[in-house]
Amino acid sequence: MIETVVIEYTPNPTKRAERIAAIANAREAKGDRLVSVLSTPNCGAILVFRTPTASEK
Repeated sequence: MIETVVIEYTPNPTKRAERIAAIANAREAKGDRLVSVLSTPNCGAILVFRTPTASEK
């Protein structure tokens, strides 16, 4: 299953990167895999995660 997480307006690139890392690490701890990160024009980001199926775990 594919899921997305939207990070709202965060103009400071360092803080935005920290938010991305925190979310990615939390999702990885649950077993999800970060597939892609898209930076948006409004200083946000979209993270794409893939949840492995039972046979892939």
